Amino acid sequence: MQDLSLHILDIAENSITAGADRIKIRIVEDIGANLFLMEISDNGRGMDKEMFEHASDPFYTTRTTRKVGLGIPLLAQSAKDCNGNLKINTEKGKGTTITATFQHDHIDRKPLGDIEKTMIVLIASNPDIDFILEHSRNSDLYILDTSEIKKELGDVPINNMEVIKIIKDDISAWLNQVNNMIE
Repeated sequence: MQDLSLHILDIAENSITAGADRIKIRIVEDIGANLFLMEISDNGRGMDKEMFEHASDPFYTTRTTRKVGLGIPLLAQSAKDCNGNLKINTEKGKGTTITATFQHDHIDRKPLGDIEKTMIVLIASNPDIDFILEHSRNSDLYILDTSEIKKELGDVPINNMEVIKIIKDDISAWLNQVNNMIE
């Protein structure tokens, strides 16, 4: 995958397939500690022992549409290539958390990519699922919580095009702000 936002999209889609109705995406950029962390957690079905043991095997998948499952193995390899690692915490019936860490300034670390487009695809395609995006860079923090937005919207659906544009613009404004900061 070309950037980390595509990994986030892939893992979030796995969460949706696992029946999650709440997915939290956490991105931490700690320049001082030279750490880039991304974590996707859900309240889906979780993995049983067999699924957990095979989660990093590219030739194992529970999907019937294809015979390989490359998302987690590719993310694990990307993290490893950048002096990081991948951890999976899961409990059957309670959900799964996948955490990938990277050396922030590693030459091979892929860029975050188009996280606003990733979030818009997830939110617009899955209006019944609550998504939380939490992105911190050093001491600055951005939080987007669709459950809070839905409360404010009342009867207006979250995937209404005007609402989607406002969400996209809000994420873009945060990214412009954080990208213009001196590291």
